[in-house]
Amino acid sequence: MRNYLHFLANCQSMEELWKAHTAKMAEFGFDRLIYGFTRYRTSTSLGDPEDFIILSNHPKEYLDAFIGGGQYFHAPMVRWALANEGAMGWGMLGQMVETATLTPAERKVYDFNIRMNVTAGYTISFKSISARSKGAIALTARQGMTQAEVDAVWQEHGRDIHLMNNIAHLKILTLPYNAPNRGLTPRQREALQWVGDGKTMQDIATIMGLTPATVEKHLRLAREALSVETTAQAVLKAAFSNQMFVLEA
Repeated sequence: MRNYLHFLANCQSMEELWKAHTAKMAEFGFDRLIYGFTRYRTSTSLGDPEDFIILSNHPKEYLDAFIGGGQYFHAPMVRWALANEGAMGWGMLGQMVETATLTPAERKVYDFNIRMNVTAGYTISFKSISARSKGAIALTARQGMTQAEVDAVWQEHGRDIHLMNNIAHLKILTLPYNAPNRGLTPRQREALQWVGDGKTMQDIATIMGLTPATVEKHLRLAREALSVETTAQAVLKAAFSNQMFVLEA
């Protein structure tokens, strides 16, 4: 346990962390994980899915429907995670089915999960660091395990599992993450960093050995890559995803 926490604390890339974390959770019977984090939550939306941090080892078929098809927004355990912090077993879903308290949209997601053998597990909702951020991880038990068996595992190891996932979550927030179609080139990143340092366009041109027009081109392309309208927004979004002022982005 101590060795694994030290490993998490010293991970240098998202790929290294996720490969190790999926293997570690599999030791407890959770062989499929999906982690999600957003900094763009509002009262009616979780933001653009392309700006989410999504890490998963679920099959592509599952992710295409659950994430790409927008089913996550109606998933009962996602709804629970948005309103709560801590860990909750999926036994509550059976109770909701029995009492007919699932909405039609939630029941559709529930039935989809049954077809995909996503039937038993736990969801951990992490403590939010701002009103607009939220992170959670769903730990799916291997096929054939019942919720009662998963609850027994949690009874014995739940505190350790919860702690390891909390540390993994906190570490993820410090690592560079290039969302699909949101990556910056080195020149775009450098130009944004100088803007973040308060340099003028002429200052940046001199420092980078470019013309002001070329600097503006790099900043325009950075805005387009990050899907924002202003350079200030680009600086903020790049900083949020740890793409700026890092040793290796």
